Amino acid sequence: MEKGYTDKAYRWNRENYSSRKRFVDIWSFVLTLMFKLWLNKKSWSYSGGMTEAKRAARRKQQAVWIRNTLLDLGPTFIKVGQLFSTRADIFPSEYVEELVKLQDKVPAFNYEQVEAIVEKELDRKIPQLFNNFEPVPLAAASLGQVHKATLHSGEAVVVKVQRPGLNKLFEIDLQILKGIAYYFQRHPEWGRGRDWLGIYEECCRILWEEIDYLKEGRNADTFRRNFRHEDWVKVPRVYWRYASTKVLTLEYVPGIKISQYAALEAAGLDRQVLANLGAKAYLHQLLNNGFFHADPHPGNIAVSPEGALIFYDFGMMGQIKSNVREGLMETLFGIAQKDSNRVVNSLVNLGALAPAEDMGPVRRSVQYMLDNFMDKPFESQSVAAISDDLYEIAYNQPFRFPATFTFVMRAFSTLEGVGKGLDPEFNFMEVAKPYAMQLMSNMNDSEGSSFLNELSRQAVQVSNTALGLPRRLEDTLDRLERGDVRLRFRSIETERLLRRQTNIQLSMTYSVIISGFTLSATILLLKDYIWLAVFAGLIAATVSWLLIRLLLRLDRYDRMY
Repeated sequence: MEKGYTDKAYRWNRENYSSRKRFVDIWSFVLTLMFKLWLNKKSWSYSGGMTEAKRAARRKQQAVWIRNTLLDLGPTFIKVGQLFSTRADIFPSEYVEELVKLQDKVPAFNYEQVEAIVEKELDRKIPQLFNNFEPVPLAAASLGQVHKATLHSGEAVVVKVQRPGLNKLFEIDLQILKGIAYYFQRHPEWGRGRDWLGIYEECCRILWEEIDYLKEGRNADTFRRNFRHEDWVKVPRVYWRYASTKVLTLEYVPGIKISQYAALEAAGLDRQVLANLGAKAYLHQLLNNGFFHADPHPGNIAVSPEGALIFYDFGMMGQIKSNVREGLMETLFGIAQKDSNRVVNSLVNLGALAPAEDMGPVRRSVQYMLDNFMDKPFESQSVAAISDDLYEIAYNQPFRFPATFTFVMRAFSTLEGVGKGLDPEFNFMEVAKPYAMQLMSNMNDSEGSSFLNELSRQAVQVSNTALGLPRRLEDTLDRLERGDVRLRFRSIETERLLRRQTNIQLSMTYSVIISGFTLSATILLLKDYIWLAVFAGLIAATVSWLLIRLLLRLDRYDRMY
């Protein structure tokens, strides 16, 4: 066990990585995963036959294997796995539940490396920078580790130092992941309705931002500024004189981890109040600023002795832009009116829904959801249940939720879990209700003129249509009399049957050709015409390969329709 830990520490803490070895390791994981996913669909691979319970149990085993493999692959894939844990619209629930457990419990790198990085980045020796610098880290994560120190002015700080070699590792891994994204995008089954290249670009953006500690420092300053009037939230101050892209020095703000319930009670803190404060803090971020902490797990939130919330780690932040807010408002109007057309169009404009030639099935699904799931009392619903329902609808459908949306839903679900841990009676929706009422009230005040404009616009459109209708009818009748009207019919079901029939006929032709050349090769071999027999055999093998491809296409076609 100790040797394995030492080996992993060595692999992670070096500054040089082999591109070839990373290529082999990563593609080996991807190809093995693809084989496992293919095997999941084959009934003969299950002892005693395939059942849904057996498929779920196998997915659970595979999820554990995926998590462990991502840990072995190192920092890039730990972060990618954490990002994918927000994408229940793409991956099965068993995978998502296991990826959520991906924590940054990784081996620390040695003090000599820390000293070299700090002195190179800040251009001074550690004794010149700090009065005291503890060599043993407070915590180690996949991208860096944190050391406690004291400035010469006497202020207690924490120094976040980036793990060595991350830039080189990211360049290698992301280049390989780009090829994998292209492969999945072109895949006939996994590429349908999935923007893998968009997901790859989003992963790149987030990963590069996370290893830019100056960006994290600016995020911390912005977050601190947004809560400057609230004494119930504390955000560590950044010491910019001791900061660079790979080193970040922050105010030391100790607190009790929000999931340490016994310690909170021992400090005399009210757990129910803390649960409500957590929800209140997040609603403040979303509604007042649009700038929010995208990873509010218990390790990033603590409580001060006075009962204030302390936020840590500002590497992964989200921002809701004004045009997205407007798009979400359009979606909310459509939901309120139970207008599936308006909802679908707004989702397409938001990029949450891939446009298709025939949007009828999607529109009917949305209308069914509006008719059957939107009558429950708002405050009685659970964020986790709502997000699960949305992802269940989206999974294997043309929905593709934007990263911002999935981060918000993930953060809501995480905070709801934290709140229920603090207070079993906690309900996030109940806390959010007054904020939602205030938002709707503000929206009604600010959008009153927009509503009147919408009514007038629709009235003008109806009048123009009504006035132009006689003329259009007259033109249509004239074209009918001249014989200029052409009608085009398209029967999708007939097209499918004809295509399938053509493929079956082609497979029969292939079978006849294979039989003929196989028989010819056998006769030629018996007559000692070796080369001619080999030539006929090669033709039979080539046609056999074409037949197998055709049969696989037929099998995939049957499963699709």
